[in-house]
Amino acid sequence: MVRNASLVQDIARQRIDRLINMAAEKASSRPDLSRRYISMALTISRRTRIRIPRSKKRLFCKKCTTFLLPGKTARVRVRQHRSPHVSVCCLVCGHVKRYPLRRSG
Repeated sequence: MVRNASLVQDIARQRIDRLINMAAEKASSRPDLSRRYISMALTISRRTRIRIPRSKKRLFCKKCTTFLLPGKTARVRVRQHRSPHVSVCCLVCGHVKRYPLRRSG
């Protein structure tokens, strides 16, 4: 049973990765299809309890599942207000996500 569970999780990871890549390909030409791919990937990750990697999770809006293309479906700004952070605003639903910047040096 353990081998079967790990096999299911491996297949689910591959499917999630494939769906997100397909969403990236279709984001500019078919945004409705891209949103559907993202929502399917989220459903698979919830059902199999697999985390989507941070690098992939930042590619789409958490609120409306739109694939974020800077300049087309997202506005990206670097802000210094409280602490340095990158602000990504979804132009479809208006949701704002802030990612802190780490100081190097």
